[in-house]
Amino acid sequence: MRTNLPVTNTEYPINDDTLIVSTTDAKGRITYINPTFIEVSGFSEEELIGKAHNIVRHPDMPPEAFEDLWNTLKQGLPWTGLVKNRRKNGDFYWINANATPLLENGKITGYLSVRTKAPRTAIDQAAPIY
Repeated sequence: MRTNLPVTNTEYPINDDTLIVSTTDAKGRITYINPTFIEVSGFSEEELIGKAHNIVRHPDMPPEAFEDLWNTLKQGLPWTGLVKNRRKNGDFYWINANATPLLENGKITGYLSVRTKAPRTAIDQAAPIY
């Protein structure tokens, strides 16, 4: 599993209207990001396009969460979950992540992910477990 460092104890605030969008190829390499992804992650477009999406994975995330995500997506099903991501500078942000396979002629060609602000109650419940 990839371990991204450094990490800080500083949470990056997500606004109520934040919408983070990205697509990847079938292997999870980023093919598209919206400007909000760049702003929130702290990475530049050049640092993100073509890279594995786990570039923003926070080391606190349980590996089981991503195992569940990939098992679900590979079945052709959408996945939703609470995710703690890492910014380039080590700060973190919490999001509700929604990912779905992109299909072409019945074959998975990539994935679309849309992330929104996570409710504080969900974060407070998950943080001690993560």
